[in-house]
Amino acid sequence: MNDHDNNYTDNSFNLYQAYSYTLLLQLAAGSFGYAVVHQNQVLVSAQNCDLNELAHPIQLSELLTATYKKVIIGLPATALTLVPKVLFSADRACEFARFLDVKETEKVFVQTLDDQNMIIYKSDGELIEAIERFGLQNTVYTAQGWIKAIQKSNPPETCLYLEVGKNMVQFLYFSSGSLRFYNTFEFKGEDELAYFTSFVADELKLKPMQTTLVLSGDIAIGDKNMRRLADFYPRIELNWLRVLDLPGQLPAHKLLALAALSLCGSSEAV
Repeated sequence: MNDHDNNYTDNSFNLYQAYSYTLLLQLAAGSFGYAVVHQNQVLVSAQNCDLNELAHPIQLSELLTATYKKVIIGLPATALTLVPKVLFSADRACEFARFLDVKETEKVFVQTLDDQNMIIYKSDGELIEAIERFGLQNTVYTAQGWIKAIQKSNPPETCLYLEVGKNMVQFLYFSSGSLRFYNTFEFKGEDELAYFTSFVADELKLKPMQTTLVLSGDIAIGDKNMRRLADFYPRIELNWLRVLDLPGQLPAHKLLALAALSLCGSSEAV
């Protein structure tokens, strides 16, 4: 487990007490992160683990096959749509799902995203197979916790939030405390990341000199992605929001989306 990012194990961690723990799993294409939580404290965590280890655990066999009090799984989307709650009804879910061009190997999930929106999304069959034994009823959209955590922090209208992955970036913006914008983009390199950031900011009419980019995920002070963003946005900060109790050696901004899964419920599969 030493090759994984942000690897941590608390001295109090004991798998014989797994029945009182919560297991958080966050999936991405080809990799996953996990955390074991007890009474709001992170006992174990690691990120960027090989997806094969989730589907066919060897190194993590004991941890992933233990019986937990609760399991919450964050699934990424290959396509998604947001539907205002006032327009949504359960009997029309399949109609909305048709807009996603669902393939035979994909499955569609429906859940509440926030007070005003439902999210309907499809996820890759390989990822679904990897977590099916945990129960699909325990899945949520991967960004649901991240969105909830930021909304609860009373985000100002001058802030644009980014959750940066290896090749995927998520953008989030609130106005008057309500979700105004959420979307994801695949990017290759720091130039494309800066381009999509400028594109989103322009759509939201956010001026670079008056906008603060608040970053979480796979990013660090002074790395190439942050340096490129700083060429256009002089006001950049890491998101130090803490959803769970973390030891000092774990960077809060890197674990934010994973830890925030603890705020989530479950979804429904269509």
